[in-house]
Amino acid sequence: MNQPYPQVPPVIRTSNLAIISLIGGITGFTVLPFLGAIVAIITGHMAQSEIKKSNGMVTGKGMATAGLIMGYIVLVGGICVLCLALILPLLGFTFLSIPFISTVVPTY
Repeated sequence: MNQPYPQVPPVIRTSNLAIISLIGGITGFTVLPFLGAIVAIITGHMAQSEIKKSNGMVTGKGMATAGLIMGYIVLVGGICVLCLALILPLLGFTFLSIPFISTVVPTY
């Protein structure tokens, strides 16, 4: 009689997008603030979607979530700093002002 073939266990892999999201989040905090944050956010959402659709065959949800969190922190923090840099000179605080924005009119 024929023996049935043994069952091969399924191959579970880590999502490459989750790894890229984590690296993008770390890069956003260190070297490339806005670019790293955007990469982390986009690939993090793509990784979470891939993991959800895989029915347990793809892992890395924690890495994707960490990349998303870091990406959003860097993006929101950068926007807040930019808003402060634009608003503070208008209120008279010049110690944090951008050099080309001035509320003082030079007198000649």
